[in-house]
Amino acid sequence: MDYFDVVVIGGGGTGAATAYDLSLRGLSVILFERGELTSGTTGRHHGQLHSGARYALGDPHIAQECMAETRILRRIARDTIEYNQGLFLAIDDEGEALTPDFIAACREADIPAMEVPVQRALELERRINPKTRRAVLVPDGTIDAYRLAMRFFASAVARGAVVRNFTEVIGIDSSQGEVQGVRVRQIRTGLEQRYACRAIVNAAGPWADKVAALAQQDVPVTPAAGTMVAVEGRLTNMVVSRLRRPGDGDIIVPQRRLSIIGSTQRKVDDPDGLRPLGEEISFLLSSADELIPDFSKQPFRSAWTAARPLAGRSSEEGREISRDISVIDHGKTGKLKGLFTILGGKATTLRIMGELVSDQVAQYLDVDEPCRTALFELYPYDYYWRLS
Repeated sequence: MDYFDVVVIGGGGTGAATAYDLSLRGLSVILFERGELTSGTTGRHHGQLHSGARYALGDPHIAQECMAETRILRRIARDTIEYNQGLFLAIDDEGEALTPDFIAACREADIPAMEVPVQRALELERRINPKTRRAVLVPDGTIDAYRLAMRFFASAVARGAVVRNFTEVIGIDSSQGEVQGVRVRQIRTGLEQRYACRAIVNAAGPWADKVAALAQQDVPVTPAAGTMVAVEGRLTNMVVSRLRRPGDGDIIVPQRRLSIIGSTQRKVDDPDGLRPLGEEISFLLSSADELIPDFSKQPFRSAWTAARPLAGRSSEEGREISRDISVIDHGKTGKLKGLFTILGGKATTLRIMGELVSDQVAQYLDVDEPCRTALFELYPYDYYWRLS
């Protein structure tokens, strides 16, 4: 039976960042993903690099965290990011009234925010709503979600980590209240194997409760389904957002030659097999037209739905749950030492999520090595296939 210090479960951005962080600390790491890498939540978001401005009014800690991580990612993953900035548009009474507080909240969170004359905003982005009342420029950006995660995977493998996709964890072994290893099954062949380890990181996102259940542990997670719609044509170069408190259908993100409006949010019981609802698509196209009047007239490209792993349980649709990052040490909450679950966060905060859970794993394993993932430029994404 093969042995590793740590098993990471989940092949999205958080799992990738965690595997990289732990391997930099000198730990032997193996990561399992039941599908293709980034095939879950990571590969299905609209690709906005959040400055944090969206959360400045309601969730200032997340806002500050996003801005700090944006600065780091622009340094360690430069060619995965488009430096296109963002425009927040006040198009109604609510947005107009919120503008001064919005700018003040951004600055309080260390987010550069500058109001620009509406005429200037229309010069920067000629397709935006000509009835815009106020406009604020912020340092939002666009990321290639797949390539960013793959850069973390490549960097992890370069440091000795092992990555196994199409391999599902089907059991977690323990003895006397401590994890001992995992049982896995290869999806393509059905072959089952065991791996021994000292610690396990559950980075399965909206599936985290299902993974925890393998060890008879409870994880409070709300899978929240978000639908996005893409149309042909790069209608803007900047990320365009509606200036209001966060809601549905208030962000348009340019991705290559597409424009994406996102997103809706609804609570779901099962994060697998999600499909967009017809009313969601209609709502999103209508909402997009309020920001860019001819959005819905563009050729329709696609619509898809992704599940977000919100930390906590909700009887509503999940908007009231904070995007704060949550690390659960099951040795303290469920009497199973060595199992850790990471929840919440954003795609923008994948690196710090890996750091926070790795800090706790390192402490548990008596490894006195700090996080160093903010110090080094990540390997190019295509090195993953060269190295693995």
